[in-house]
Parts: sequence; structure tokens; C-alpha cells
Amino acid sequence: MCVRPHARSTAPLVAAALTLLIALPALAQDSREDEIAQRQAEKATELRTYKPNRVEEVLKQFQDALVLAPNGAYPVFGSVYSGGGFTLGAGYRRYLGDRLNWNAMGLYSAKQYKLLELSLQSPRPLTGRLDFKAVAGWRDANQVAFHGLGIDSPQAKTRYRMQQGYAGGDAWVRPLRWSVLHAGLTYESFTLADGFGNLPDTDDVFTPATAPGLGDSPDFVHATTSAGIDTRPSPEYARHGSLFDVAFHDYNDVHDTYSFRRVDVEAIHHIPIMRENWVLSLRGRMQSTIGDTDVVPYFLLPSLGSGSTLRGYSSWRFRDRDSLLMQAEWRWFPNRMALDAALFFDAGTVADRRDALRLADMKTDVGFGIRFHSPVATPLRMELAVGREGVKLVFGASAAF
Repeated sequence: MCVRPHARSTAPLVAAALTLLIALPALAQDSREDEIAQRQAEKATELRTYKPNRVEEVLKQFQDALVLAPNGAYPVFGSVYSGGGFTLGAGYRRYLGDRLNWNAMGLYSAKQYKLLELSLQSPRPLTGRLDFKAVAGWRDANQVAFHGLGIDSPQAKTRYRMQQGYAGGDAWVRPLRWSVLHAGLTYESFTLADGFGNLPDTDDVFTPATAPGLGDSPDFVHATTSAGIDTRPSPEYARHGSLFDVAFHDYNDVHDTYSFRRVDVEAIHHIPIMRENWVLSLRGRMQSTIGDTDVVPYFLLPSLGSGSTLRGYSSWRFRDRDSLLMQAEWRWFPNRMALDAALFFDAGTVADRRDALRLADMKTDVGFGIRFHSPVATPLRMELAVGREGVKLVFGASAAF
């Protein structure tokens, strides 16, 4: 067999070409890896510690001052009593260990409501398996509104003064992560008198028949027990989770005139949407007096109308022996670190019997609000609500629900 001269001359060229084709992907891969490594090295030289903007710095300072429960003096945005108006105060806290602190605070409202309180407590209730709070205090609410009883009570109001001294304690136990048991016992002493301001006094317009307990100042031993299922990360701020709770209140009049019992049933459900970019929050609550013959003092009757119930109506607007409340909020987060916004809807009614609570009788309102918060608390809430009786501006020192 003879071999052609040109075949022998091209064989080395073919072999070289094949070698180059095989080597090119590896060379390209090495080149890409070198380029990526060079870019990463350049980025590493440009890395800087994140610096929050001015708004984030202000929100962080606000959160540290009001939420993180520091030692020493601190400002207080709280409530003396519903209807007292915007309230300012100061407190002093001292820790006695990782799980215990004592706290003294005083509050003064725009309507001259006053509160003084001294407490010994675990840092934040419902953060551990066992939490407690022992407290003693005194409040003076000098312009409390009373419109009469029932959902059809007149818009015109009277006013009375209520002074209350109290001392007692509460304990919370979590047998399981999602379950909560609570028990409390408090001595409460009430003094009722004529209110401040130009409105008519309650005892000039009403009688003991239309305002039960009018003219008396009873003292109670108030016992509370409750059991619930709670999957929220915190009672005071949550974007997911649920609560179902049943509470029993026993008001034992030391003179055995106005003793009564009440049961409260409450359900809350937070539905996160798009990884908690939005949250649909729902709440339902019913308060019902047990026993038709017990005389419940007018100032302790279940009520609607305040910054956490019917927000478009004045505090204590509707009172009676039984109440029903339903609320819904659409929440979103302009700043996840410390600021929420919400659109809300409230509906509620009261009646003298549980079977007389009717959806057709419900009063409603709508509104918009913003809330400053931490991961576990809501120290300041501002809302604008519109109901059939006008526009209300709400300041709150806790979560709406």
C-alpha cells in the first residue's frame, strides 16, 4: 500500500487543530474564573458598613427610648383612662436581674386625668413559661362620659368623676408554646363624684333606675381567670398568628350589693399576604354579664367607643350588660423596622341581653392609622376614624388588637 505524500503532511496539522479545540473550553473557563475572581476582589475593596438614613436613625432612637425597657428614667405614652385625651408621663425602671424589674411611673392627660403606679414585674409578660406582675396605683378621671344605656342612647352626654385605688397581682403560665393561662386578683376601691367641665352631672340627669349604682362608691375584690390558644409572636405586635381566649371576671362587692360576674370571649387572626408585605387582621369580641338579677354599676358595664373598639365614636359612647364587637384591618409596612400603616373598619353593638345583640343594630366606622412599633410592642398609635357622629382623632399606647 502506498501513502500519498499530502496525507502525511496534513496529519500533524489535523492533530494540532484537534488539540486546540479540546483546550479552548478549558482556557475559556480559566479566563472566566480569573475575571470573576478579579471582580470579587474589586468589590471586596469597596465594601462598607451599612449606614442607615436619617429617617431610620430617628425611628431607631424612638424605638430604643420607648420599647426596649432600659434602666433609669424614660418617657411614657400611655393612658390614664379612656377618654382622657393625649397623655404624657415619665417613669423610672430598675432591673433586679434578667427576669425582674420594678417600675414607677406617673401620667397626666390633656383633660387633667392623673395616674400614679408602682409595679414589680417580669420584663415583658408572656415572654417566658411563667410571668407575673404585682401592682399598686391610683387614678383620677374627672370627666368620664355617660350617655345612658343601650345602642340607641342619645349623643348628648353627661359627665362624672371616678377615682380608683387598686392593688393586686397577675400571673401568666404557658404550659405549651401556644397555650396561655392567666389568673389575677385585685382590690379595687372606687369613689364617684361630680365631674369637671360644663356638661351636666350624671346624677342630675339619671337615676339609679336608668344608671344602676348611681350615688354609690363600691369596693370590689376582682378575680380574673382566663385560658387561651395564642400563636402570635407577641400580644402587642404581630404580623401572623392567632388568639382565641375565654376570660371570666368575678367582681365581689365587699358590701355584697353590686357583686356580679362577666365572661369575655375574644378571637384574633392575622393573615400574612406576600411574605407579610400586607396583613389582613381580624378581631371579634363578646362581653356578657352572667345573671339577669345582678346589679352592675353603670361605670363597670361593658362598653363600646374608644381607641381600641369603635374608634369613630367617643369613649364610653355605648354601654349595656352585653356587647359585641367586630374589627378588620388591612396593614402594610412603609418601614419594617418601626412603622406600620393600616386601613380599618369597626362594627359593634350593645344590649341588655345576650340574645338581643343583633347585627342590624351595629354602629360602624372606618379610618386610617399609623403605628410606631418594635418586634414585640406598639408604644404609639395615631389614627383618624369616621363614624356617624363625626371624626375622631385617636392616640393609643398599645396595639389596636
